[in-house]
Amino acid sequence: MKLKKAMALFLAAAMVFSLAACGSSKEAGEKTEDSANDDAAADDGAADGSELHVAMITDTGGVNDQSFNQSAWEGLSELKEETGATVNYMESKQASDFVTNLDRLADNGATLLWGIGYACADGILEAAEANPDLQYAIVDNAYEETPDNITGVTFRAQEPSFMVGYIAGKTTETNKVGFVGGTQSGQIDLFQYGYEAGVQYAAKELAKEIEVSVQYAESFSDAAKGKAIANKMYSDGCDVVYHAAGGSGTGVIEAAKEADKWAIGVDRDQAYLAPDNVLTSALKLVGKAVKEVSIDFMNGEEIGGKTLEYGLAEDCVGIPEDHANMADGVYEDTMELAEKIKAGEITPPGTKADYDTFIADL
Repeated sequence: MKLKKAMALFLAAAMVFSLAACGSSKEAGEKTEDSANDDAAADDGAADGSELHVAMITDTGGVNDQSFNQSAWEGLSELKEETGATVNYMESKQASDFVTNLDRLADNGATLLWGIGYACADGILEAAEANPDLQYAIVDNAYEETPDNITGVTFRAQEPSFMVGYIAGKTTETNKVGFVGGTQSGQIDLFQYGYEAGVQYAAKELAKEIEVSVQYAESFSDAAKGKAIANKMYSDGCDVVYHAAGGSGTGVIEAAKEADKWAIGVDRDQAYLAPDNVLTSALKLVGKAVKEVSIDFMNGEEIGGKTLEYGLAEDCVGIPEDHANMADGVYEDTMELAEKIKAGEITPPGTKADYDTFIADL
């Protein structure tokens, strides 16, 4: 079943689909990374960003979720290294921690505060209203009316999800694949329907029917639940499962490893978690976006009152360059699809209504 697995360990770190800097379309105990804060203080005055203090709160998945929270913190860590800015974070164990954590970070001197994940949206809004002199930003949320001191950062996650769905459709031998989501929301719909559309696009190309099984873990931090769902999917005949479930998704990858099936990672290149069983990953470069928007703020640009959106055209989503586990030609065909998406020839759906229209037009 595996193709060219011997190369996977050596190539797992290689990234693409343009990992260049993003173009702008441009108790809940404190989990501040003490060493990072101490080093940043020691660097005071060493770089242009030495007066900048940026902090973030995680959602309940935690900073080591192997997914978007971790990617965001890596972006801030790069910001510190490149500019001398002070950076720190706090982990949120539950939704009631969001505002408390934001306030504690503000009390510690942060002037740009990030909420990572759409679940933080209400907390960010409440904190921003109470502190109009501070700047806030949120990943994966767009407000109907964005306050002047909030920046929304969103991604067209349906685009890389369509790509990995196409890869799943071209790879499955059982003609049955799966999708595991974290909690159901409009944001995760982008992943689900983009993926399902990619699978069906491949099915039509191959002139066969492929079934997609969908289930939600109702959590972004329950790896055991993610693993149990994936185990059931594999035992029911799925041989490829894509997750958009944060920390719960690490359980999906563990299940794939134990069952010797395929998993598809999300947000970061997750091949390192199971080099022989991660087929590919849908990249969403949260860390790069967080870093670039923070640099814009540092440079005095007006970032508030707007939502910035990133996708293939901005080189901020895609798939890893490593394709050692794919059959010959699948990677190349997928990259051709990516160019069609960038050119507007294919528009991956991100909602059920758009998915139904997409399928009707296939």
